[in-house]
Amino acid sequence: MSPKINSIAWLPAQWKVPAHIHAGITTRSGGYSVTPYDALNLADHVGDNPECVGQNRELLRRWLGLECQPSWLIQQHGSRVIKLDEFQGPLRADGAYTTQPRRICAVLTADCLPLLLCDRRGTQVAAVHIGWRGFSKNIIAGAISMFSCRADELQAWMGPAISGAKYQVGPEVRAACQQITGNPDVGFRAAGPCRWQADLAVLARSQLNAHGIMNIHGGEHCTYTESGLFYSYRRDGLTGRMASLIWIE
Repeated sequence: MSPKINSIAWLPAQWKVPAHIHAGITTRSGGYSVTPYDALNLADHVGDNPECVGQNRELLRRWLGLECQPSWLIQQHGSRVIKLDEFQGPLRADGAYTTQPRRICAVLTADCLPLLLCDRRGTQVAAVHIGWRGFSKNIIAGAISMFSCRADELQAWMGPAISGAKYQVGPEVRAACQQITGNPDVGFRAAGPCRWQADLAVLARSQLNAHGIMNIHGGEHCTYTESGLFYSYRRDGLTGRMASLIWIE
């Protein structure tokens, strides 16, 4: 079966980084997977046909002109961020950092927030997978600590994630995130008895600001409502994953 490639299969990150930095996110369009993973599913852990996933990953590599496959993580919904330059063995982590050209940092999402970071000179980059569990384990601080520059020399891009209007959680999620923000109202809005709407982009922005990062872009797309573009676990259950990538050329 031939893939259906169109112009919306890759959304470049809209931010002002050096020209040799490349970043963005895939959509669900343009690949080999069939329902319910249609079409450009890049995750090998969601029940999709492994051959289709492999074809999708190779299609992405060729389409973006990459010399090698991205460094695909085995994501844990935790706080571990690894330095790809030094790491050996299975990549069990929820974030990756590198200073090496053509080493591609990647995270997979389908409602969680993908966060990409780059320093002012374009010599250091990172990709981070942020759900409420990772956020409450302070993964953002862990990612920032990887960089050998001041935090205010970093800029961030937040990819598509589920919006607060579509993401209701219980008191345990609000309490866990409060341990990081220090404020139970940051990123949360009451939605009923013991229910809150949680906004991952607002939570992430609050922590980036707290660390001195003010140059923040993205965060405007909702994976739940934009079903033609994005996978959403909350909306569909059995579904694929998009990939957010960043690399130094």
